[in-house]
Amino acid sequence: MLTRKNIEKVAITDLDVVNPYFRSRDVKHLLNEAGIRLIAPAGKLSTSDLPIVSGEIYGVISNPEYHLIIDVGGDQDGATALGQYYNDLKNTEHEMAFVINANRPQVSTATDVIAAIKRIESVSRLKVTGLINNTHLGVGTTLSDITKGTQLTGEVAEKLKIPFLFTTIDEKFKEITSNIDSKERVLYINRFMRLPWE
Repeated sequence: MLTRKNIEKVAITDLDVVNPYFRSRDVKHLLNEAGIRLIAPAGKLSTSDLPIVSGEIYGVISNPEYHLIIDVGGDQDGATALGQYYNDLKNTEHEMAFVINANRPQVSTATDVIAAIKRIESVSRLKVTGLINNTHLGVGTTLSDITKGTQLTGEVAEKLKIPFLFTTIDEKFKEITSNIDSKERVLYINRFMRLPWE
């Protein structure tokens, strides 16, 4: 979920209460250095894996000076957490992007992705407005993984008639993915967060 375009102040909050491996609060210092405001539990609660959401989010949702990024994960649980803000978000200018990793078994086909999007829309009461291809296998990612994700995301975008926003690709693939970059919008990224076994 992305709210309010073209705003210089940026804040992020993590409502993905299921996945404990990638939490924005674990890289708070990097976000602070980049001038990004982190909305997360403070003190002892900051290291817990409990589904806690800071009330600070209400002040940012209603503040037109902020571009707010809400990470809700890719399942019904995250969408349920997002649903509590429906009344605050429904009348704002916002985007709701669905991020596809075609290597996840539950969203490896167009039928699966569309079903997941419909479940999330139903629970959150908000519509997905765009798709992002983020297909990878961490450090084991290959060019064929990226291509597979590009094809799947394109297929879903065509079936649902919603925009294919961009593909994210690790910087290390920049040279060998120039052909993808010429056909569609690509966002090259550097990974700052690693899984415990990487």
